[in-house]
Amino acid sequence: MMFWNVPNVLTMLRIALIPVFVGIFYIPHNLFELGMKPTHTLNLIAAGVFALASFTDWLDGYWARKYNQTSGFGAFLDPVADKLMVAAALIVLVEFDRVGAVVSLIIIGREIAISALREWMASIGKRSNVAVAMIGKIKTAAQMLAIFMLLYFDKIGSFNTALIGTILIYIAAILTLVSMAYYLKAAWPIIKDSLD
Repeated sequence: MMFWNVPNVLTMLRIALIPVFVGIFYIPHNLFELGMKPTHTLNLIAAGVFALASFTDWLDGYWARKYNQTSGFGAFLDPVADKLMVAAALIVLVEFDRVGAVVSLIIIGREIAISALREWMASIGKRSNVAVAMIGKIKTAAQMLAIFMLLYFDKIGSFNTALIGTILIYIAAILTLVSMAYYLKAAWPIIKDSLD
């Protein structure tokens, strides 16, 4: 399968959007002064870039399945791109006091731990034991929506995106721990055998 197929290009685009997304808050800009909170415009642009990246994540998976353009490289790079984007977003949100450091550490730590577990399980031919489960999909949905709302942050009429985003990120953190326990339980018999 060619490297430059549509899913891989979309994944590379998602990675390229990470410095753009982070830079929105930090490059000198006439819409805000250094040391002040980001303006509504910057919040909107950052949320938009994050939404675009999230859309490419869905689209590359859909395209790969529909047109049979899956590849080993894509299977490796896609989750890396997702985790980099989420980690970058959480770090920015921590810096602007929109998310607690503990919540971010739980989410990022879980992603690293489960990625390592899946890599190890794949190396011994048991990756299917820790395939993505429904709890993981629900966690991801809550997490992505929460991050989007916390990036936007400003109210939409009477809809308080900051409050709803905060509630969702705590739900995502709880689901993160639950899903990690689920995957560890599924892998435990094999982990136990390897320790004997």
